[in-house]
Amino acid sequence: QVQLVESGGGLVQPGGSLRLSCVASGNIFNLYAIYGWYRQAPGKQRELVATISSGGSPNYEDSVKGRFTISRENAKNTVYLQMNSLKPEDTALYYCNLKMGSRNYWGQGTQVTVSS
Repeated sequence: QVQLVESGGGLVQPGGSLRLSCVASGNIFNLYAIYGWYRQAPGKQRELVATISSGGSPNYEDSVKGRFTISRENAKNTVYLQMNSLKPEDTALYYCNLKMGSRNYWGQGTQVTVSS
């Protein structure tokens, strides 16, 4: 059984930074593992923020390009999301996702609130 545990969320002022972490445990096959970060704001659907392939290639949703950076550390089964220049509209519950073949896993989420 695979488990994902996120951390690093919190309250930050506009323009500030946060670094989210997600640690995966269980049978992780990094060669096939695609990690992603998603977010869901109140009253809105969950949306993709960024993904990173097994080879380390990142993709970003347009609104976070140039501000967020996704990275992974395979030896630690960990994926990160560095978030800079945060805006109030980035406020959401952020979820870690892991895809391995046909299997899809989710963490419980970590809250990010951007407010003055």
